[in-house]
Parts: sequence; structure tokens; C-alpha cells
Amino acid sequence: MIKKKPFLMVFSFSLKCYNESGGNMFENAIEVLKLIEKKGFKAYIVGGYVRDIYLSNTSTDIDICTSAKPKDLVKIFKKNIIIDENYGSVKLEYKNTCFDITTFRKDIKYKDNRRPSEIEYVDLLEEDLKRRDFTINTLCMDSNGNIIDILNAKKDITSKIIKTVGDANEKFSEDALRILRAVRFACTLNFKIDKEIEKAIKKNIKSITSLSFHRKKSELNHIFRSPNYEYGIKLLNKYKLDKYLEISNLNKIKKTSDVLGMWSQIKYSDNYPFSKLEKETIKNIREILLYGKIDNYVLYKYGNCITLTAGEILGIDKKDILEEYDKLPIYSKEDVKINILEISNLLGIEPSKKVRDILSDIELKIISGELKNNKKDIEKYITDKYKR
Repeated sequence: MIKKKPFLMVFSFSLKCYNESGGNMFENAIEVLKLIEKKGFKAYIVGGYVRDIYLSNTSTDIDICTSAKPKDLVKIFKKNIIIDENYGSVKLEYKNTCFDITTFRKDIKYKDNRRPSEIEYVDLLEEDLKRRDFTINTLCMDSNGNIIDILNAKKDITSKIIKTVGDANEKFSEDALRILRAVRFACTLNFKIDKEIEKAIKKNIKSITSLSFHRKKSELNHIFRSPNYEYGIKLLNKYKLDKYLEISNLNKIKKTSDVLGMWSQIKYSDNYPFSKLEKETIKNIREILLYGKIDNYVLYKYGNCITLTAGEILGIDKKDILEEYDKLPIYSKEDVKINILEISNLLGIEPSKKVRDILSDIELKIISGELKNNKKDIEKYITDKYKR
């Protein structure tokens, strides 16, 4: 039995990977399996990638499970590998592709409704699969491309239903994130949720509050990005998860290409970890929605990217927005055919806030079409309005 240790052993400080949903990633994964097998260990592709292959969906990540322990994997690959003994896993860069590789294990004890505090390495693949969340994520593939189904995953995938591996209540009491993952997979795959899971969600719903807002945001992003997002939102409301996620106003949300457009339509806790740029983007989208229309002023102030997102919510055609944006007479202060120093000289005053305000006034007049962007007209406008 291995108790978690508070350290990370690093054998390569920078893993630069370029995972793609194409042949190279799969071919590289098969090579990794064969290199591990060559040293006498078992190794399989496991989880979402195999499930997506079975469903004929695209996937951009491959996870690998193996009987080799982390120290064995270090000996096999020697470089470009990061080992975390706490969870019996490594991150490997192989031919510019990143793989998460875990050793067959049992999770003995959990803490904080999220992660195991103790693990035990095991020799059998089946034992490793029993610790996983949902049956649909237990399909494996060997180095010959054969799909291995030990826990009847194919049956549940064919039936389009989300079931836990083992007792649902036990799984959710171990790790509250599995509640959100159940909703996410149901949404993105358009599957139903098993009745036992529904009972377990109700029993363990309060444990959602123990999850980090980073994890909550990540799972919600998966739902918001899904073409099937309305079903995901329906499930969030059905199980009353919105209260424990500290979000509201989900019912009238409209789909946008940028996920931040989805967030801009709901209320959420300040604890959600948005970057400064993300916060500014959400604020700007909300300002446009409050303004209620898209005109030259909006296009000039916010730019076409943010305006396009707001336009999706307001129901304004993307083509119309782009055409109007292309017609703007100016795109920044630098495009105005006069500068602060020239305004100061014309009025015989020092550069000041007043001069900056005059320039802003000129901007708005040009944007609104009330003033042409040429020096002669601008100087006349300044003289007529501001020169005493």
C-alpha cells in the first residue's frame, strides 16, 4: 500500500506536446505500448479515446494504463517524463505527443470528496478498471488494436446510458466530481443517466460544494461548449445542481461560439477563476447586451470578435456584423486625421484632459458619420465648437 507523498519527481522540466486527433497520436501510443510490453509489462490504451473510437467520434487525448510502475517507466523512456508517485502516474512526451500513463492500482481511501489518499498497485487490469468512474470509460485497446471489454462497457454505450462502475453512491461519496462528470458525459454523448446514479446524485449533492471552482468551471465549460448544451442545462436544473455550483439564470442561455459568451448570460459566484482578460471579455459582452443593439459605436469600441459573440446572443447575423465592421471610417484613435498636439496648437492651449476629451468627441462624430475623417473638416469642427 502506498500513502500519498507531498512531492513530485521531475525528470524533464518542459513537456512540449502537440496532440492531434489523427493517425500520428494513435501510432505513437501503439509504439509506447509496445515499448512497455517489450520489457515484460502489460499496457493498454484506456478510457475516453477507446470509447470515442467505438462511437466513431474524434478524440484528442490518449490515456494509457500499465502493470509497469512509475520507476519502471522512467527506466524504459529515460527522458521527457514526469513522475507523480502520489497517484502512481507519469506524464510522458513521446514524439511530440503527451500521454498520461497510470499503473494498475486500487484507490484505498479518499479525502475531501475528491482524491485518493492511499493507493495500492495491483497486477490485474480488471482490478484497475473497477476503480474507474463509469462503465463507458472502461474500454481498453491492446497494442494490436483489439478492443477489450471486461465490464460490459459496449452494452451501456450501445444502450446510450451512463452507469457507474459498482455502487453509484459509493463512487460519488468518494469523488464528488463524478456527479458533474455524469452530467457532462450525458450531455456531450447524448446519453441517459441511470436511475441509480440519479438517486446517488440526490444523496451526495451537497458534496459538490467541496469541489474547487476550477474543476466546476472546467466541467461547465465542457457542457457549454457542447452542441447538446441544452440537454446538459436541463440536467443541471433537474438535479438542482445550479444551487451548489453557485450559478443561476441558466434557462434562457443562448449558444455562442466563444464559451465566455455563455458565461456572460448567467450569474455566477465571484469564486470562479476567470483571468483578467476573461473577466474583461464577459464585462464587455454584458455591456453590449445591456445596450441592446450593434451599431458603429459598439463595433468601434469593442471590436468585431466580442461584438460577434454578443451578436449571437442578440440574434444578429454574423455576415451583417462583419460587413458593418468593414465599413467603419476609423478603427482606433491613431486613425483620426488629427492628434492631441495638433488640437492643442489649433486652440492655443496646453495638452490636457480637455484636449483628450475633444479628441474623444471627434472620434464619436466620425464613427456616427456626422464628421468626415479629413483634417480640413476636423479643424473646422474644432474651431466652430471649441475656439472662443
